[in-house]
Amino acid sequence: MTRARRAAFVATALIVAAVLAALGIWQVERRAWKHELVAAVGARIHAPPVAAPGPDRWPTINAKDDAYRRVSTKGRFLHDRETLVQAVTERGAGYWVLTPLKTPDFILIVNRGFVPKDRKATATRATGNPPGEVEVTGLLRVTEPGGAFLRTNDPAANRWYSRDVAAIAKARGLGETAPYFVDADSTPNRGGYPVGGLTIVRFPDNHLVYALTWFALCALSLFFAWRLWRIRD
Repeated sequence: MTRARRAAFVATALIVAAVLAALGIWQVERRAWKHELVAAVGARIHAPPVAAPGPDRWPTINAKDDAYRRVSTKGRFLHDRETLVQAVTERGAGYWVLTPLKTPDFILIVNRGFVPKDRKATATRATGNPPGEVEVTGLLRVTEPGGAFLRTNDPAANRWYSRDVAAIAKARGLGETAPYFVDADSTPNRGGYPVGGLTIVRFPDNHLVYALTWFALCALSLFFAWRLWRIRD
């Protein structure tokens, strides 16, 4: 191997090592961010509920600062405009029941909870639909636009795979609607359905494994560069 060729391989290995080191550092930073997020969400979930954000707050609503915040509001459910979104939960396969709540100032879509497939029809759980004013407490959730993995929401066919607030509001002809939805808490509904309080708060944390992998590959690249440099002509 010529000296020029060896130098080119060494330079390439050093560049690769630098990129791998940067990826490892990025994963360490991501891990710190994830831990801060988990701590913040944990504090929101267990904090006293605050008023559901109104129109003046909507432009600033975001996942980092508001997701899983406990909120509360009062209004009347528009049961004739509910939307069923396919779901798989600890209770099996079925649907989330998303019902618009008409508050004095705006419409808020509430995920009232889960129903199994044999309770899909509204008539099978009509006793659980309160007719008057109700108070709803739950967790603020950011919208889920588009659909699920390999499944696109089809409003025309009334097939929903994600809780896309804007699309649901448009399909149901709602007025001024909050750009977020609320997962209702576990307060029982009459008749037992829908079943609320099934929100899963889980944040995968594989960043340390990824960081160690990148750093190990970086070390291998440096070792390869060193061995090449040590080769005599």
